[in-house]
Amino acid sequence: MKCELPDCNPPSAQIIDILQNCRKIAIVGISPKETRDSNRVARYLIEQGYEIIPVNPGQREVLGIPCFKTLKDIPFRFDMADLFINPTRIPTVVDQAIDIGVRAIWMQEGVVHNDAASRARKAGIQVIMNLCIMKEHRKMTKR
Repeated sequence: MKCELPDCNPPSAQIIDILQNCRKIAIVGISPKETRDSNRVARYLIEQGYEIIPVNPGQREVLGIPCFKTLKDIPFRFDMADLFINPTRIPTVVDQAIDIGVRAIWMQEGVVHNDAASRARKAGIQVIMNLCIMKEHRKMTKR
């Protein structure tokens, strides 16, 4: 796997719109370990009033919330998939997100996959790569 930089991200105003309007967020790769970034970010999002949906095939629940094996296993609509996974797994998860019709895909810091992002954009999904949703939310609330 080659190292990639994001080919593009939405402008700040669009990121703010995504953060304000995507209130149900599936967190793919969430860890039950409190020291992991995925867990810390999930707790932060809950504190900010977001509804999170844990997705991790190895867990039954995280943060007291039932955990799903894949995005396709979630039986209700959600707005965004926030990805804390190895870039080699991105194409499969992005394909699921496209099939479901999520509004946005957020790839956390260090997570970039330009080919998968391009497919998602062509399907009408907004894509953010290599940014931390928690840091971006904190920036937004300071404005």
